[in-house]
Amino acid sequence: MIYDAHFDDLRRYLIYRSGDQDLSKDIAQNVFMKVWTKKIEIASGNIKSLLFKMATDEFISHIRKKKVEKEYTESIDLKLIREPDNNDDLLEKKVLFQKALNQLPEKQKTAFLMNKMQGLTYKEIAEILNLSQKAIEKRIGLAIKALKQNIN
Repeated sequence: MIYDAHFDDLRRYLIYRSGDQDLSKDIAQNVFMKVWTKKIEIASGNIKSLLFKMATDEFISHIRKKKVEKEYTESIDLKLIREPDNNDDLLEKKVLFQKALNQLPEKQKTAFLMNKMQGLTYKEIAEILNLSQKAIEKRIGLAIKALKQNIN
């Protein structure tokens, strides 16, 4: 009932904030899932204002997460590019690795770089990206598998 009454308004608000219809739909759905899983009391006060507050918080969290991912990716890419080497074979391997790395989905690439290049643990990455440790393990595992396939 709450979903039917408020989903479209919430989604339109998020489209206005983000300019992205898919992201807006995802965030709106996440808000309603939180209401459902946390069994938030709907009789206590104005549910619409609570939904909009939750949507705003979720959107800001998404923006922060994307910013962290972008900063790590850019800092690692710069480190990989700056290392000059006269050995042609090693240089060729670095170029091949960089190409394979750039083919990874952004989420896998970010988790992989944070772990392998920055030395962060799965737990630390999970906290930074606001994800579960299992999700980070899966992303890094998929990244390593894809890198092995693309390099060989």
